[in-house]
Amino acid sequence: MPEFKSGFVTIIGRTNVGKSTLINLLVGEKVAAIANKVQTTRTAIKGIVNRPNSQIIFTDTPGIHKPKHKLNETMIETSFTSLKDADLVLFLIEADSKEIGKGDMRILEKIKESKSKTILIINKIDLVKRENLLELIEKYRKEYDFEAVIPISALQIKYKEIILNEIEKNLKKGPAYYDTDEYTDQTLRQLAEETIREKTLKLLQDEVPHGIYVEVEKMENKKTNKGEQIYDIEATIYCIKESHKGIIIGKNGEMLKKIGRQARIDMEQNFRQKVNLKTWVKVKENWTDNPSIVNKFKLQQ
Repeated sequence: MPEFKSGFVTIIGRTNVGKSTLINLLVGEKVAAIANKVQTTRTAIKGIVNRPNSQIIFTDTPGIHKPKHKLNETMIETSFTSLKDADLVLFLIEADSKEIGKGDMRILEKIKESKSKTILIINKIDLVKRENLLELIEKYRKEYDFEAVIPISALQIKYKEIILNEIEKNLKKGPAYYDTDEYTDQTLRQLAEETIREKTLKLLQDEVPHGIYVEVEKMENKKTNKGEQIYDIEATIYCIKESHKGIIIGKNGEMLKKIGRQARIDMEQNFRQKVNLKTWVKVKENWTDNPSIVNKFKLQQ
């Protein structure tokens, strides 16, 4: 019988390359917020994959970008800190890059510093010609000795087993760190906050920048009059300007209702039971530079 393997795998890359989509594909559950925006992931989110002969613990890190305030700095620090503790790194880049850009080179330098065992994953291969892809692979291979290079389209399920098999091959013998029925170390409260934030970002598009965060103030598991289990959740969406508050609420409260409805549907699928969700919007100016709030987004050991 094959020996059991386990390990911690960090997914790193620039903003918007598809890290959260990839971790959700590999885990098979929604553990990371996905929105087509910069900085969707703020903390290092763990997703767990249990296989017959291995347990793989993934960390989806915030995208690497140019910091504008304390929150950005904390997010980047979180990404690079996670490299040191990883047994394996998945470095995700985009196939349509002609050269190794500044952001990707910065990540490469950090990988070189940490001497991390790394698999290069090239996403969005459907957007480029084969010869261009081969040229890009050659450029990256000259920079670092990768364990493997895997070209993918993160939205396609067929790549899931290819990546997991390659990861398992590169892990060492080890125990299962989590129960085999767990798929994330995030609490349900954190998952609820992530879900509401994702829906807000998706529905508002570019109307409100990333100056929002969500806090679940109440989360109770109750029974309805019919004896059904239901989560009673109350959450506040914080923004940095009064004008943003109006946009989030929308005309006659329609936008906030839409955010709440979509978040509730997702939560019911994830939590596998009914959810009663109430949301409010409040203004908290300059929270992105407030250490007591920003420290919540640091990597938890």
